[in-house]
Amino acid sequence: MAVISMKQLLEAGVHFGHQTRRWNPKMARYIFTERNGIYIIDLQKTVRKVDEAYNFLRSVAQEGKSVLFIGTKKQAQEAIREEALRANMFYVNERWLGGMMTNFQTIQRRIHRLKTLEEMEENGTFELLT
Repeated sequence: MAVISMKQLLEAGVHFGHQTRRWNPKMARYIFTERNGIYIIDLQKTVRKVDEAYNFLRSVAQEGKSVLFIGTKKQAQEAIREEALRANMFYVNERWLGGMMTNFQTIQRRIHRLKTLEEMEENGTFELLT
């Protein structure tokens, strides 16, 4: 049985895609039609892909692996936070930093530098600098 129904997706407006002038060619196989300059997403394919994603995430969780919840849009931020905390997982619900996954070594070094600067501020090292 499907995790979510086509009716639920339709009621949530999931079928409304981007404007036709702002599309990504990789999404062509998921577009049902175009109406009034907006692409309409194929909800049958969406239901199948949601089920695939659900089954994959379920198996990942059963194996004790981590899942990163990401949702930076205002309407999703609270739900992302609540569900990630409920699952005891990590989340990003505010600004996504470019390269956070693809360039993580650099991001990690910057986080380390930030912690060093915070320590310097706390222990008064900044005041000793000229």
